[in-house]
Amino acid sequence: MSWFLAFAGFALLVILHELGHFAVAKWVGMRVEKFSLFFPPTLASKKIGETEYAIGLIPAGGYVKISGMSPAEDLPDEVRTRAYHAQPVWKRMAVIIAGPAVNLIVALVLLVVYFGLIGGETGSDRVGSVEQGYPAAAALQPGDRLVSVDGVRGDPVDLSKQIGAHKCAQSPPTDGCKAAEPATLVIARDGKRVVERLTPVYDATPQVERTRLGFSYAAGPRETLPAGEAVTTSLDRFWFISKQTLSLPARIFDAKQREEISGIVGSYEVTRQTILNNLANTVGILAIISLSLAIVNLFPFLPLDGGHIFWAAVEKLRGGKPVPFSVMERAGVVGFMLVIGLFAIGFSNDIGRLSGEGFNVP
Repeated sequence: MSWFLAFAGFALLVILHELGHFAVAKWVGMRVEKFSLFFPPTLASKKIGETEYAIGLIPAGGYVKISGMSPAEDLPDEVRTRAYHAQPVWKRMAVIIAGPAVNLIVALVLLVVYFGLIGGETGSDRVGSVEQGYPAAAALQPGDRLVSVDGVRGDPVDLSKQIGAHKCAQSPPTDGCKAAEPATLVIARDGKRVVERLTPVYDATPQVERTRLGFSYAAGPRETLPAGEAVTTSLDRFWFISKQTLSLPARIFDAKQREEISGIVGSYEVTRQTILNNLANTVGILAIISLSLAIVNLFPFLPLDGGHIFWAAVEKLRGGKPVPFSVMERAGVVGFMLVIGLFAIGFSNDIGRLSGEGFNVP
């Protein structure tokens, strides 16, 4: 069932994205030849009016085919006036922007629903899971309550800071180096107190970069937010996720950050595991995917939506003089190679995680 629900969630985001393009194209009078969920080869199709509706075999997206997307396309006279490139710039930009705009709206709505109606998980002082290969795996068990670290008591944030205060002897630290001194943990387990001395190790993963023991806290009860606070919190998360997604091209050139890039397989598997572990959190995951889908599609290079918007804007700045198709074609080759590169990196990382340590979904 988790496979089907994850598939349905992705399909819905794709359908809504393409429906944005489709609806606005119809509204401004363009001729829509085909509306396809997923990519060819085509599994099934049906023509209604002038539009063919199809389902493809490869579940990696979808597309709307509008007559005249290429200026070199040979069209009958009765179709030419409704072709994409025969329309004013504002109509073309409206059609292209509509897809990402729908995903942006869906993402914001899902975030507001998550924080306002479902509620984010609060923290607890009990161990939720331990990671193999880290010191915690040999001493901690799910359900343990961490009482203190080195005599320091407090909430999970305070205890994590105390663990992170144990530094490697070498400077700068390297990935996997052990702290110079072990941390003393007092644990409550089955009504008894257990004392463990564990040596934290340095994790050089971007946005971690500290010593840790390799465990996570169990989730506490969910807490919903008042309507106004749910909206402001959603906008804050919306902006944070947008910034992270916008940094994606730059992360290609950093070896460590490149390893963090996920592709379609990874996003799908994280969604599936989230459904299995905590169905309510799927709403938040789909919000992140919808927002990321919108931002990536707005990158200003062909064949993505942002590429079409960019060249339409250039035409507007040129006083309505069309950009030579040969220029767009050459730029499209570069953009296509970037898209394929991102896809290949994400796919390679996803396969490595599937065959290795997994995706660590709590």
